[in-house]
Amino acid sequence: MAYFRVLVAVLAAFLVFGGAMATTEDATRACLDGDNSRRIKGCTTMLESPGLPDGQRSLAFGMRALAYSLLGMFDQAISDYDEALKITPDFALALNNRAWAYYKIGRAADGIEDVNMALKLSPGSPYALDTRAHIQQSMGNANAAIEDYETAIFVGGGPIIKMYQCGLRSLSLYDGPVNGVFTPSLQQSLRTCAKDPKCDPVPADVECRPEVS
Repeated sequence: MAYFRVLVAVLAAFLVFGGAMATTEDATRACLDGDNSRRIKGCTTMLESPGLPDGQRSLAFGMRALAYSLLGMFDQAISDYDEALKITPDFALALNNRAWAYYKIGRAADGIEDVNMALKLSPGSPYALDTRAHIQQSMGNANAAIEDYETAIFVGGGPIIKMYQCGLRSLSLYDGPVNGVFTPSLQQSLRTCAKDPKCDPVPADVECRPEVS
């Protein structure tokens, strides 16, 4: 939100799939809830239900993993993403999010195959491009990171631009407005950040959400 950028896309996709589920059941509603603790409980209840179809089982693992990630419990998230992907290997959002979790625990190189597959499945995803940019940056591949950040801006437009504007401004690398307009100043700030493996152009949710919502 570093992770809110993924949450928006994941929830949208999951809710589409959720329409095929028994959405009147309390556990299913809780599994799709925006509250992470409630989501974990609901998804766990679903996973404990006998005879749960594979599609719903994969979905429940993916949603619980997302909740764990948003709570900073990345090891638990990776374990659940592993289970979701055993059932649905072409689950692009789970692949991207597992890659992000690897990045967050300092195992960025372990996530590169996942995010590359996610981009193969969803080549226009600005969120997967951003994940790969972070991974490349952390590995010291500044030029590759810059290319992915700028492609994420190109395909994601205003919301992605605002995210970077807000993040870079909080790092005192950018002093312009948070208005979703790509400028040479923003481009230079992003490129400066990408050259430092420890610089993150997308800080914590609490710092950026009010201006990018």
